[in-house]
Amino acid sequence: MTTDANSSDRMIKLPEVISMTGLSRSSIYLLIKKGNFPPQVKLSTRSSGWFWREINSWLESRPRGSQN
Repeated sequence: MTTDANSSDRMIKLPEVISMTGLSRSSIYLLIKKGNFPPQVKLSTRSSGWFWREINSWLESRPRGSQN
């Protein structure tokens, strides 16, 4: 994926992370707990987000195709 400098530094919320990864909310939080997914950043008392570049890097590090 190519992107400009501004989009790589932007914060994204859970619905976009779900859309980008194809993972469910519970799967994302389970992977975070296990240390296998970028942790969220607290934005306010009731809001968290992720850096787009961290999610994109995680996606690019994933194996492609079936592993059977």
